[in-house]
Amino acid sequence: MKYKREQKTTILVVVITAFVTTFTGSALNLSIPDLGGYFGVSAGAVGWLVTAYMLTVAALSVPFGKLADGAGRKRILTVGILIFSASSGAAAFGVSLWMLIALRVVQGVGGAMIFSTNIPVLIGAFSGEERGKILGYSIAATYTGLSAGPVLGGFLNYHLGWRSIFALTALIGAVALFLAWLRLPADKKNTSRRQPRDIRGNLLYVAMITLTMYGLSELDRGTLPFLVTGVGVAIGVLFVYRQLHTEHPVIQVRIFRKNPAYACANAAALLNYGATFAISYLLSIYLQAVKGYSSQTAGFILIAQPALMALLSPLAGRISDRFSPFLLSSIGMALCAGGLFLFAGIGETTSLFFIFAALVITGVGFAFFSSPNTNAVMSCVEEKDYGVASSILATMRSVGHTLSMVVVTVVVRLHMGEKALEDAGAELLTETMRTAFLLFAAACTAGVFISLKRNPSEKQD
Repeated sequence: MKYKREQKTTILVVVITAFVTTFTGSALNLSIPDLGGYFGVSAGAVGWLVTAYMLTVAALSVPFGKLADGAGRKRILTVGILIFSASSGAAAFGVSLWMLIALRVVQGVGGAMIFSTNIPVLIGAFSGEERGKILGYSIAATYTGLSAGPVLGGFLNYHLGWRSIFALTALIGAVALFLAWLRLPADKKNTSRRQPRDIRGNLLYVAMITLTMYGLSELDRGTLPFLVTGVGVAIGVLFVYRQLHTEHPVIQVRIFRKNPAYACANAAALLNYGATFAISYLLSIYLQAVKGYSSQTAGFILIAQPALMALLSPLAGRISDRFSPFLLSSIGMALCAGGLFLFAGIGETTSLFFIFAALVITGVGFAFFSSPNTNAVMSCVEEKDYGVASSILATMRSVGHTLSMVVVTVVVRLHMGEKALEDAGAELLTETMRTAFLLFAAACTAGVFISLKRNPSEKQD
């Protein structure tokens, strides 16, 4: 099928933004040791380069999604690309760690605007019969960014230094900005633009997400994070109460009760991202500390999973246009669970072929989960609510990533006390990893059944 020029431009803008936002994070991870040495700070301080961005994106995606549904998605997306690119360019000239952290917060503002609009802009330009197919392009670009990050980021960091990663990000963003500003189709008229904004609701949401995610990510640092998490949860209760009693809520909370398909698809996303995010973290340590591979070799082994995701996501998206996306996402989740159960059986003598096979299974599984599940979520809401729906899904991803690392932290503490994973013996390390993978496999298995559940009366596009 031939696409119109405007549709091709839309695909290109979304693909570029999906790529660059994920590439930057995965590439920057390889520069953290060098950044610590360059600025003479601890690894914990450098870790805020990741945390600051993650918290900002998670806290602001839904408010920007709501704003975009009313003010215009092209406008919010274009401004988001501008902020993301400009802050990336400025970061290339950073003179202190705290300046970089502040710029990562600004970059997170731009990232939140992009995440809340790129999928709605994409599916709004095509008919419902093609939704899964075009979503596959976006998700393939996301995993291409994840795949290219360690390889290209490692090359740039080694030969040109960490500043080159920010510079390349700014350059790619500038291309997307040019296309979005001059060639992206204008927004359709939306009567909801005249609706008043729930400012208090937005502030409560930002506080809820920021405090809860920060507290969860720091649970291994004493009692204060537990208190912060508790405050975040309490604010969350207040937020839900307000959303149920305001005329123009940030989130239509009742949709989670009235539309089981929508609620279950989001819950499945939370479980899947939570169960799979720590795979590369745990295996990178295993491959180096237990199997003795170099970091470069370990990176090339681990790239098999995101590469398969990128390759198969468009196919999975096309299939979800013909068959139930709920069923396909459940099959994908089941494959992920199978791969996690395989990882739970690793030991000191496990062959590389076994590890590679498990990576292939989880890679195929995630490809057949992500595109269809996104298709399922977006099919449950009206076009006027695409921004918020996409933002909630992005928040599920961020919270899932945080919970995944919380599980790793708790399991490590139970098995090793204060000893770091990198400093443990091979036997204790593999025992710890088996426990974590079993918990992740159980969560993924539960997600299979949640993903299958839907309201039979729910009509799909």
